[in-house]
Amino acid sequence: MAATWDWIAGARPRTLPMAVAPVVIGAAAAAGLGSFDLLIGALAMVVALALQVGVNYANDYSDGVRGTDDARVGPMRLTASGTASPAAVKAAAFMSFGVAGVAGLVIVALSGMWWMVAVGALCVLAAWWYTGGSRPYGYLGLGEVMVFVFFGLVATLGTTWVMAAQLSAAAVVGAVGSGLIASALLMANNVRDIPTDTESGKLTLAVRLGERKARTSYVAMIGVAVLLPLSLATTNPWFLLVVLVWPLCAGPVRIMLSSRHTGSALITVLQLTGQVSLAFAATMTAAILLG
Repeated sequence: MAATWDWIAGARPRTLPMAVAPVVIGAAAAAGLGSFDLLIGALAMVVALALQVGVNYANDYSDGVRGTDDARVGPMRLTASGTASPAAVKAAAFMSFGVAGVAGLVIVALSGMWWMVAVGALCVLAAWWYTGGSRPYGYLGLGEVMVFVFFGLVATLGTTWVMAAQLSAAAVVGAVGSGLIASALLMANNVRDIPTDTESGKLTLAVRLGERKARTSYVAMIGVAVLLPLSLATTNPWFLLVVLVWPLCAGPVRIMLSSRHTGSALITVLQLTGQVSLAFAATMTAAILLG
């Protein structure tokens, strides 16, 4: 039987900053528009975190029952390792989706934006179909695209819109930046798994691009993300704070550009990318509020 620590490890804590960052930026953008709501912000954070944990458990379940995780390097897999039964992991995924759904419904009730129910349903379906269903899009090389859309654009702009009913340039830049960083984290994860994914027929974008181009694409996504805020510095010099994030990018970029770093060595990149994501959110928030 899986212990509490096993379930925590299975939730893949290193990925959680990708859920936190867009909500923080979205809430800050709403505050910049004069419409911050603490309760809605807290509920949006619950939605984002629950969806991230849910997709991690769903990925664990779906890849586990397909056999994709049988020889994979990286964080412990509950299903593939036999630590928890497939049914239990699947139930944990849907419990997480349920928590996200309840929090989302409260947001809709408070804001009166009932059309957001459809957005929430689409988020849950996207989380499940990443590796679930008969034709999972994660096996078709679309994982990074969907992560950019849902953990970048939807999470950030949705948070801003539900509070302020309008968007700003800062919200858009923050959404694109956080989405690119989240996509970069997934790319690093998939570069690590190229050998086993290729063998199992999981055609991620990293597999399709090949290792060299996949590593370069990680650097490009991080680079664009941390340069974008400079486009706002002409009207708000506080966006120059993003330069404080650049030194944090050096470590993961150096690792990704070196083909000597493979397998478990790339796990460090996930942690470092999470730090970049949180620092990016912090500088964006500071710039918006100080400006």
